[in-house]
Amino acid sequence: MSLTSTMTDSGQIVTVNVERIDAAMAIQFKEDMRSETESGASRVILDLSEVKFIDSSGLGAIVAAMKQLGSSRKLDLAGLSPMVDKVFRLTRMDTVFDLYASLNDATAVNNT
Repeated sequence: MSLTSTMTDSGQIVTVNVERIDAAMAIQFKEDMRSETESGASRVILDLSEVKFIDSSGLGAIVAAMKQLGSSRKLDLAGLSPMVDKVFRLTRMDTVFDLYASLNDATAVNNT
């Protein structure tokens, strides 16, 4: 899986550089997220703007990544495509995560 990470005043931005987070990618995603977010900003923004498809395994991997951060750190999601956004809303995960239409919207909010 291809993840890139940058630090900003708004927190750590982790960008997913693949179009799918599914059963074939979920384990690798969790491992890569753990590596990228080990040292830590209190807020991590997961940029999903390249992701066009997510299944239940991918959703579970994102929830697992949130849990790996612990209770003192926050995972926000940005740039969800309409299909990915629909999955989060249908599964009520929009009550668990703060969802932002774009990375710019997420970085404009300072939750650190």
